[in-house]
Amino acid sequence: MQMDELVALCKRRGFLFQSSEIYGGLNGFWDYGPLGVLLKRNVKDAWWHDMVTSHNEMVRDAGAPGTYDMTGLDCTIIMHPQVWKCSGHYDLFHDYMVDCRESKKRYRYDHVKGRWVTGKKHGTDGEPAVEMKVFITTMETEGTQEALQAEAAHFFGLRKKDLESLVWEGPVMAISELDSLENVVGPDAKHPGTLTEPREFNLMFKTTIGALGGEDDVAFLRPETAQGIFVNFKNVCDSTRVKVPVGIAQIGKSFRNEITPRNFTFRSREFEQMEIEFFCHPSESADWYRYWRDRRFNWYTSLGLASDKLRLREHEKAELAHYSVGTADIEYAFPFLPEGDYGELEGVAHRGDFDLRSHMEGKLVREGDQLVLEKGPDGQPKHRGSGKDLTYFDDQRKERFVPHVIEPSSGADRATLAFLCEAYTIDQVPTAEKKEDASRTYMKFHPRLAPIKAAVFPLVKKDGMPEMATEIYSELKKSFAVQYDEKGAVGRRYRRQDEIGTPFCITVDGQSVEDGTVTLRDRDTLEQVRVKRDELLTELKQRLHLS
Repeated sequence: MQMDELVALCKRRGFLFQSSEIYGGLNGFWDYGPLGVLLKRNVKDAWWHDMVTSHNEMVRDAGAPGTYDMTGLDCTIIMHPQVWKCSGHYDLFHDYMVDCRESKKRYRYDHVKGRWVTGKKHGTDGEPAVEMKVFITTMETEGTQEALQAEAAHFFGLRKKDLESLVWEGPVMAISELDSLENVVGPDAKHPGTLTEPREFNLMFKTTIGALGGEDDVAFLRPETAQGIFVNFKNVCDSTRVKVPVGIAQIGKSFRNEITPRNFTFRSREFEQMEIEFFCHPSESADWYRYWRDRRFNWYTSLGLASDKLRLREHEKAELAHYSVGTADIEYAFPFLPEGDYGELEGVAHRGDFDLRSHMEGKLVREGDQLVLEKGPDGQPKHRGSGKDLTYFDDQRKERFVPHVIEPSSGADRATLAFLCEAYTIDQVPTAEKKEDASRTYMKFHPRLAPIKAAVFPLVKKDGMPEMATEIYSELKKSFAVQYDEKGAVGRRYRRQDEIGTPFCITVDGQSVEDGTVTLRDRDTLEQVRVKRDELLTELKQRLHLS
């Protein structure tokens, strides 16, 4: 699948639009259209239902070390600035960036990739060609040899047929692995050595609280939803009857000032997260980590993501965040990535007791295998915690402890993008619906995720068919999202619904008026069966996995 085909369909059919498009757009921000908002809501509803609402704390899940509680929160986007200092975001939440003095563009340091190449650079005004060895680069998602050859042809002034004269050395690698940027040609540059040295770029969006706008009024849009759960842990335990082990879930907006947002909605500056902070006894945390890692992987396959496009990757020790005891990424082979590459869909992190201790004591840093309070030059804590007691007393164990936390953190936008990519299907349709060998484009959404569950058509606009179709539409509308369409040939109406992923179409024809049956058409198999009108809702709920 070509990614531009999916992007075009998303705009044409109302899934996604560029934010502020009539003013030229705003990079890193996306608007969900009428169908997109339904699809994303279905993804979030499925997550909340499967993780929170349907959870039975009296029944032990398969593979779980024991029974547990689940509940939810909805925390504010702007929090006390000290939250981000104690969590480490204020000091550590940054990427390295480089600027190109020639193109005036900015790039994330570890996303620019390239390869060493030697060739003759043709001079201007009759100057002789000069042999040069440079590091030709391109952006990470375009880091194939073909893309690098195009960049090299542009730099050396070669035609396509002359590319064989170039001598390539070594593997494709990130510029962050090089000792110097002196001979690096930036992705949009014509000369080497135009990239600046890397420097830190904090990813949090600043804002101000109140009318004065002074230094004391500075606040931040949250870069993650997790901290709201940590600072409310004691409130949840004190105000409800939940007991550890307990998972506290939240769905909400987060904001990161990405240096180079790209790849459609994969890397955006405003996005929505679906996170669980699971609090458990330290002695059981390793088992709970394995449980959540496997459970979250299986959730994606249960909703239609192909298992051969997914992988569960444990982080190497060098990759782990300073707070992490262990982390696994659930990754998906997005079509905009080079073949064989995967993009992060969800991270499942074993955070130990870092978060609750940080908000009690102050900012923690790792020294060897220990987390210790970070201190300033004066020997005092660099960022003080709240001083509140966030420990938990287990009345069965008769023990007080700081719970360990397992964090399954998923992006609602990335999950929606993955389901869009997986659903995009082109096949041949040698049936009576279409001419022999004609292709059909359709979105093969899992029924739980499909924005529109069914469409109702009168075969023609006469003989009582529209009236009966309208009645059926009104009846079904009470249970799930339905569309009514009476414009154009029925084959074209089928195609319109196929392209937005509607699982079932219901056609009211002359026989329907006579005997009360309708034609039910399956999007994937194209099978058509007759169903009695009074059995239609029950039949659809079964096929849509809603009953």
